[in-house]
Amino acid sequence: MVKKDLFDAFDGFSQNLMLTLADVEAMKKQVQALVEENARLRLENTKLRQYFEEVEKGKTRTSKETRDTLLGIYQDGFHVCKDFYGQRRDNDGDCLWCDEQLERA
Repeated sequence: MVKKDLFDAFDGFSQNLMLTLADVEAMKKQVQALVEENARLRLENTKLRQYFEEVEKGKTRTSKETRDTLLGIYQDGFHVCKDFYGQRRDNDGDCLWCDEQLERA
């Protein structure tokens, strides 16, 4: 009976370890997603700071510079349309409003 109890304890311990490992893997995926989002937001923040510094200095931009800036933001996976500006595009999919905005610029 002692051996059975010992093996049952090992089985319970093994199952707990498997559950813990699954939890750790889930947390690892969440942290990875947060790190990726943080990197994207830092990039966007840097670009926006550069843009605002240029605006504060009174530097006027040509329409080509404006279009290139918007295109760069769009290619980095963010919306440039007025309704969703700065939000991450789902799966970097195309946005008809952004495309129209880029055509106008």
